[in-house]
Amino acid sequence: MSPRLEASLGDITMEAVDAIVNAANPDLASGSGVCGAIFAAAGPELVGACAALGGTSTGAAVATPGFALPARWIVHAVGPVWHGGNHGEPELLASAYRRSLEVAAEVGAVSVAFPAISTGIYGYPLEPATAIAVATCRAGPPEIELVRFVCFDDRTLAAYDGALAEP
Repeated sequence: MSPRLEASLGDITMEAVDAIVNAANPDLASGSGVCGAIFAAAGPELVGACAALGGTSTGAAVATPGFALPARWIVHAVGPVWHGGNHGEPELLASAYRRSLEVAAEVGAVSVAFPAISTGIYGYPLEPATAIAVATCRAGPPEIELVRFVCFDDRTLAAYDGALAEP
């Protein structure tokens, strides 16, 4: 059975799900955008937990505790930087979503909240990114019951709503 998928407008750091996904950089360091917000909300322990992991590669995902967040886990997924779409970006973005779900299932999560990975400073065009996110999450592992795409603004929510309406 595939997970139930939904999109909402909100602050991912406030989501009461088992795991939230951080749009991470390969060094797993605090950054800007959603990454910076997650680090700020989780508390100082997150810096040490990420440093202990030593980083990860584009398309991969790793988990840490959620610390001060409502979510028990943070899955740190590294999406690709957009270079025009001919450098493996679609495959790497799909891998970041797929590995996030797999890692979430491995730590026992059944509900996961995602930001729009790679669509901020990494420059991935929003509509193709949301299509990849939705298609990949529809095929998620059976352990995951709910995937929520938490959107920062109305434009992103509209893109997810459009992708979710596609069969």
